[in-house]
Amino acid sequence: MRCPFCHNADSRVIDSREADEGATTRRRRSCPKCGRRFTTVEEAVLAVVKRSGVSEPFNRSKVVAGVRRACQGRPVDEDQLQKLAQQVEDAIRATGAAEVPSNEVGLAILKPLRELDEVAYLRFASVYRSFTSVADFEKEIAELRARQAQAPEPTGSVPSGAPAGG
Repeated sequence: MRCPFCHNADSRVIDSREADEGATTRRRRSCPKCGRRFTTVEEAVLAVVKRSGVSEPFNRSKVVAGVRRACQGRPVDEDQLQKLAQQVEDAIRATGAAEVPSNEVGLAILKPLRELDEVAYLRFASVYRSFTSVADFEKEIAELRARQAQAPEPTGSVPSGAPAGG
């Protein structure tokens, strides 16, 4: 790492710490030539390749903005939107790819959004998957219903018809 003061081509790492939940690494460095100290911040860049072929850095606020539109009028708060965006970013980073197509970002949004709010999920999916007819909605709703039927009952719940208590 080049010293920002004397432009010496080398520096020594004195201390390294993770920041932003491990997303960045802060390093305290010392220049052996001039003796001055400085800090660097390292971050793995995640790029999204748009349909046009243009590559741009992943932007969590774009995920939040898109999902916010789908959640308009739904009981979803800002914290839930931020958590969903973090889940999406984590899922994409977990692939290990430095660049991901924009459609993979959309796919990564669908699952956590379905778990958060099914109506918002249908809204988002209808735009993302370009629904063209009522049949597209009916098919997606049927899949949601089938998924609900397969879901196990939450722990600690009392089956319908069973007496509560002991």
